Amino acid sequence: MLGIPVPPLFMATNQTPDQKNQWEVVDGLQRLLTLVNFTGDLGARHAARLSDTPLKLTGLDKLTSLEGMSFNDLAEDIRTTLDDRPVKVIVLNDKSDLQVRFDLFERLNTGGVALTDQEVRECVFRGEFMDMLTTLAQDENFKRVVLLPAAKCKDGRAEDYLLRFFAFIDNYTRFNHSVKDFLNDFAGEAAKAPRIAERTRVFHRTFNYLARSFPDGLKTRLGTTPVNLFEGVSVGAALALSVNERLLVPNDTSWIQSKKMRDLTTGATNSRKRVVGRVELARDYFLGAS
Repeated sequence: MLGIPVPPLFMATNQTPDQKNQWEVVDGLQRLLTLVNFTGDLGARHAARLSDTPLKLTGLDKLTSLEGMSFNDLAEDIRTTLDDRPVKVIVLNDKSDLQVRFDLFERLNTGGVALTDQEVRECVFRGEFMDMLTTLAQDENFKRVVLLPAAKCKDGRAEDYLLRFFAFIDNYTRFNHSVKDFLNDFAGEAAKAPRIAERTRVFHRTFNYLARSFPDGLKTRLGTTPVNLFEGVSVGAALALSVNERLLVPNDTSWIQSKKMRDLTTGATNSRKRVVGRVELARDYFLGAS
């Protein structure tokens, strides 16, 4: 009803003793029974060994005007739209042996890897802006500055760092404690107004400067780039360059290890005060180098 695609159902074809074909649900039984229990008539619910009473919509975060309604309570146009929504079915034919079916079921139901927030965003907010993040994550200056653990290079981590860079440049003074909501809100806005040329120009100007300022990478003693330090330094540099495009490369960058910066980038760091503090501290250091 929200227009979000439903994952496919996986079926396997069996033959009954009287040579009739029968579909066995390998994956998606709960999805299927939920649809039957909501949209199906009494006969369909009985065939699925379900209650006489159909499901009702409750606890809704979206479409709250439909709270408490069953399928038959909905307006006709909503029922028709829901009836017309496709559900993809993938069928293994009867030539697929039981081991293949077992392997499929096992892969679908065990050992799954949860998507990161950024991987979800790349699906939900797909378009020019997300494509730009993917491209910029491969930039040599960016990779020279941002040092990530090898295990984090394929889960959208680099793109997450870049999303933070652009989000905080625009809105760091309005950060409201929830990083996930903050980034999701910004990603939604950027999907509608990607401003590709402008943002790409800011990115290249900033990371060209940072690659010269931190030729061995922006890192702590652990040898990687913590996200909170990245936020402060990268956004601070971008803001400083917006004031003076001819900033000098600083001779001394030990300030990133200073107690003041550590206090703003470690511990409970996701408050507006600390976000503003680390961004503006870095901005002022870079401006002081010119």
